[in-house]
Amino acid sequence: MLEKLGLGWEQLKADNPGLVMVRLSGFGQTGPYKDQPGFGAVGESMGGLRYITGFPDRPPVRTGISIGDSIAALWGAIGALMALRHKEVNGGAGQVVDVALYEAVFAMMESLVPECDVFGFVRERTGNIMPGITPSNTHTTRDGKHVTIGANGDAIFRRFMTAIGRQDLADDPTLADNAGRDARREEIYGLIDAWCAARDEHEVLAILAAAEVPSSRVYSALDMFADPQFIARQMFQSATLPDGRAFRMPGIVPRLSETPGATTWIGPALGEHTDDVLRGLGYSSERIAALRGDGAV
Repeated sequence: MLEKLGLGWEQLKADNPGLVMVRLSGFGQTGPYKDQPGFGAVGESMGGLRYITGFPDRPPVRTGISIGDSIAALWGAIGALMALRHKEVNGGAGQVVDVALYEAVFAMMESLVPECDVFGFVRERTGNIMPGITPSNTHTTRDGKHVTIGANGDAIFRRFMTAIGRQDLADDPTLADNAGRDARREEIYGLIDAWCAARDEHEVLAILAAAEVPSSRVYSALDMFADPQFIARQMFQSATLPDGRAFRMPGIVPRLSETPGATTWIGPALGEHTDDVLRGLGYSSERIAALRGDGAV
């Protein structure tokens, strides 16, 4: 498309040899799929994420957000910084940063490829657990809340079992490592489920925090608004809509010690600059009004 508009790499490079151009597409600028359309959902599917997301007895599911788009954007930003640094160190020539949505997701898939290639192991959907890493799961409390507990470290597991009154399991030599615990995965998760189900969320989290067992409630947006850690880290920024209403936006990540940054502009309202763009293209006010009346803009 950019080439058809006279904005392709070769055309722009001729005017600016130092240009760094980021191209983000479904399948990249080469290969048999390069001209096919693609969204984040397609990238997540082809990149392997959706295949392993969900429970083993159910079809693949969406992750809850369009994470493929966000991952691709991050790789694009990182690639631009790499290209700019290369230009700074090695001379003035620019280059193309070619990010494919499916490849951005694929690059985040941990050891999925060597596991399959070396050992013939194909990852499957496992729900909330991590196969071979026990215990690491989400459990329901008496008051209907959900708590994630990651007690899969050997010393952490011993502290966890001691904290919930199961010193016998803390001292059991067959549970001293992940292999032994994973062999008794159902038993361990069953007793954790029962322990959580007998207590409210606040009690579960307090006991685990005192024992230094990694854990967290499963947060909703409302939970985040009230959480002291989010507040202390200033992870909400105040902004104002064009009609004067105040609202909160996520804070800046990562946090830089000397230049932490801030959001100073929330972006235009939908269609805010349409008339200006059309006037710049030579449309008269009457023609713009007619287009708006027809619902074309």
